[in-house]
Amino acid sequence: MKDLLEIARDAAALARGRGADEAAVGAYRARHVEVAWRDGRLEKVSEATTRGLGLDLYVDGRYVSVGTSDLRPEALERFVDDSVALARTLAPDPHRRLPDPALYQGQADLDLELEDAHHGALDAAERRRQAEAIETAARAVPGAHAILSVSTSVSDSLSESALVHTNGFEGCRRGTDFWIGAEVTVKDPDGRRPEEYASSGARHRSDVESPEVIGRRAGERAVGRIGSRKGESAVTALAVDNRASGRLVGALFAPLSASAIQQKRSYLEGKVGAEVGSALLDVRDDPHVRRGLGSRLYDGEGLAARPFPVFERGVLRSLYVDTYYGRKLGVPPTTGRSSNLAWKLGERSQAALLAELGDGVLVTGFLGGNSNGTTGDFSLGVRGFRVRAGALAEPVGEMNVSGNHLELWKRLVAVGNDPYRYSAMRTPTLVFEGVQLAGT
Repeated sequence: MKDLLEIARDAAALARGRGADEAAVGAYRARHVEVAWRDGRLEKVSEATTRGLGLDLYVDGRYVSVGTSDLRPEALERFVDDSVALARTLAPDPHRRLPDPALYQGQADLDLELEDAHHGALDAAERRRQAEAIETAARAVPGAHAILSVSTSVSDSLSESALVHTNGFEGCRRGTDFWIGAEVTVKDPDGRRPEEYASSGARHRSDVESPEVIGRRAGERAVGRIGSRKGESAVTALAVDNRASGRLVGALFAPLSASAIQQKRSYLEGKVGAEVGSALLDVRDDPHVRRGLGSRLYDGEGLAARPFPVFERGVLRSLYVDTYYGRKLGVPPTTGRSSNLAWKLGERSQAALLAELGDGVLVTGFLGGNSNGTTGDFSLGVRGFRVRAGALAEPVGEMNVSGNHLELWKRLVAVGNDPYRYSAMRTPTLVFEGVQLAGT
């Protein structure tokens, strides 16, 4: 880490010496290893190491953001010279400058445990063993005779970065992540080839589910798709599995960016303080989750990371505001991008929610479609299961759910107790009433 910090410091000093009024420098290094396994054979082993430097320059009221992977001293000098010259050719922008140094203050004194100290103990033989074990488990599930293909993967990464601003900010961070997954294809009696997947990932290897669990889950899910047909069109109750609900949540959060608001591309423009969902829509942004996939002590601009409410009982409380668009809009910055989402969870499991649901559809995946961030209109392909008398029944697919997000989130009637751990969104099972579903 020390070498990255020194590189960033040197580049910042060089930029100032060559005529930049201010500069922000981010130096980074990452190593990623992946093993891919398919149908009893090793398909691919890859290892990639990358390093580079990103440079934001503020020159005579002008701004440029550039990057390089050549960190040799003589190459950096040429790069900085060329970048300063480039900045001087651009139009001035009075809103472009480094953040107020006061925004750097107040970093939490926490160990977020983003790095697994035993990362280096994972070797090639163990990665291969895990990849093979996932397939073995997938092919051992009931109904496995219908399986056509199993693809598995095991990967891990180590990333390091240093950020230096010429107005006083310096920060370093280092983190690991580990992922395993499987995709299983089965043959339907009518010749179709439905697919399903399962995956697990975490900052620490000990928090990743076992290869046997992931393989079995992927196999069971794929076999469960056999016989899938279009369901009947209806206005019905819709439960969305925690693994799938991130698709809806992503379309809710994307219009919360200050850039979308300023550029008139958000259906949530002017909605801060207004009710945009049911009272069960209650979400905070929490960058301080221990071992969280989105956790951080400072954001990409060096702003001290702090938890804040996004939705409270259906009321929109905050936007994602970086310093640039904050100046343009005349509003205080929060942060430019989300960290971890912390939901106010319900008390019931998915099974209990379905039992209460009675009749409807459980969505386990979205297939294509679109969501308009300007109007809030959406139309999404879905797959999942019919729910009859509170229990899962036949699989359904090739169906479409449509509506408007400003209406959909007011129809939220239940939130599960099961946040999805393998995403920074941490979405639980969500249940909506009166949703338009198109099928046969």
